[in-house]
Amino acid sequence: MNFKKLSVIIPAYNEEATILRVIEKVREVILPDGIDKEIIVVNDCSRDNTRQVVEKFLNDNPGTGIRLLNHEINKGKGAALHTGIKQATADFVIVQDADLEYDPREFNQLLQPILDGFADVVYGSRFIGGNPHRILFFWHSLGNKFLTFFSNMFTNLNLTDMETCYKMFRREIIQSLELKENRFGFEPEVTARIARIPGIRIYEVGISYYGRTYKEGKKIGWKDGFRAIWCIVKYSF
Repeated sequence: MNFKKLSVIIPAYNEEATILRVIEKVREVILPDGIDKEIIVVNDCSRDNTRQVVEKFLNDNPGTGIRLLNHEINKGKGAALHTGIKQATADFVIVQDADLEYDPREFNQLLQPILDGFADVVYGSRFIGGNPHRILFFWHSLGNKFLTFFSNMFTNLNLTDMETCYKMFRREIIQSLELKENRFGFEPEVTARIARIPGIRIYEVGISYYGRTYKEGKKIGWKDGFRAIWCIVKYSF
């Protein structure tokens, strides 16, 4: 198949310290077969200077093709992804968090099963493979594994990391879904919805993970875990 472009959606909320480094890392990635990149940054009404930092970068570097979309009120990560996904025009779409927890150089690992004609959706798992993983919170890791297990019970998938940021979709698939969740419920909702698509081909590859502490800016909390449980049940039926 003649794929030409990858849309990279970067939701950002209060990420002035890392947003430019992430953008540069994404820009530096060389994709196989001459595939180009479309970068869409969605600023979710950040209270810091995220918007100003990106605007200055775009003004200083005209012609980058990077698009900045701004929410005038804070709506949540899921809502930022909805905005970016609707604007995507490439053959396939991937989410890239605006922090430094995931390495854009691994886009190619997620792309390969699609380029080989095997996959429609590819998840990047933090829990398989031999790539580097920062050692952080036991209970957070256990919570992630429980949510994946609980999700698998309802979807009949055998994922190892449902909550991963790195999910790559064929654009027509992700844009066909009527996604509702505005916060971190995006992950279980999109998993439940794609699992119900007849004939969908879902693959998983191992990725590295450079996790942040809450002091370093990590935002997801225990309330989001309870919401994820509700989303798994709600969107699986």
